[in-house]
Amino acid sequence: MAGKIFNFLTDARSELKKVVWPTKREMMNLTIVVVAVSFIVGLFLTGADFIFGRLIRTIIGY
Repeated sequence: MAGKIFNFLTDARSELKKVVWPTKREMMNLTIVVVAVSFIVGLFLTGADFIFGRLIRTIIGY
C-alpha cells in the first residue's frame, strides 16, 4: 500500500513538472475575462428573472 502511494506521488510530481503555468499577464487577462463574463451573465439572469416574474404575476393576476 505504501509503495502505491509513493508511486502516485512520484507520478504526480513528474506530471506537474510538465505543466505550462500561465504568466502573470495571462492570469490577469483571464481573470478580467471571467469577471466580465460573470457580470454579463448576472445581468442577463437578473433581467430574465424580472421579466418572468412579471409574466407569472400577470398570468395569475397577483
